[in-house]
Amino acid sequence: GKQFTTPLLYLLDGPNVVIVASQGGLPKNPQWYANLMATPDTKVQIKGEVRAVRAHTADATERAALWPRLVGIYADFENYQAWTDREIPVVVLTPR
Repeated sequence: GKQFTTPLLYLLDGPNVVIVASQGGLPKNPQWYANLMATPDTKVQIKGEVRAVRAHTADATERAALWPRLVGIYADFENYQAWTDREIPVVVLTPR
C-alpha cells in the first residue's frame, strides 16, 4: 500500500509507543487511524530510528492506565475528549 507520514505526539511505555487519534476533538477519527487499523503492521520513526510495529487500539484497561499519562504530556487531550461524543482512540504500537 501507499506510505504516509503523519507527525504525532507520542508516549513511550516500555517497549511500546502510544499515540492518540484525537483529530483535535472533531466528531470523526482521523483518516490515519482507519488506515492503521486496516493495516496494523507498520513502521514508525522516532528520533531517526525506524521501528517495525503492530498497532492495536487500547482496551478499556489499557486506556484507563495510559490516558492520564497522555494528558500529562499534552493537557489539551482532555479538552478534545470533552468536545466530542466519541471516545478518542488510544493506539498502542508494539514492537514486531
